[in-house]
Amino acid sequence: MNPIIEQIEKESMKSNITPFNIGDTLKVYFKVVEGDKERIQAYEGTCIAKKGSGIRETFTVRRISFGVGVERTFPLHSPRIDKIEVVRKGRVRRAKLYYLRDRKGKAVKVKESK
Repeated sequence: MNPIIEQIEKESMKSNITPFNIGDTLKVYFKVVEGDKERIQAYEGTCIAKKGSGIRETFTVRRISFGVGVERTFPLHSPRIDKIEVVRKGRVRRAKLYYLRDRKGKAVKVKESK
């Protein structure tokens, strides 16, 4: 890749990212703009996928809201993300947990690692 582009990407990447894996229950604090005000909103759910590398890295968090599954994809190095907190460590054997989309109730739970 172009060394100039690599340098620009390296400058805008975050350095203080909390390490997490697929299957972990995360609490993502992100900034929401409403009119001229800005506030921080938490989004808690299970990380089901990580994609990309470098500045383009994204992760998908899934949660159940009022009986409906809701997924949200966040860019890892976005300035809108305030912090990422790991609530629970999950024990999984897959890189992508898309099979959780078809499950309901207790079957959606991911085992906790020790």
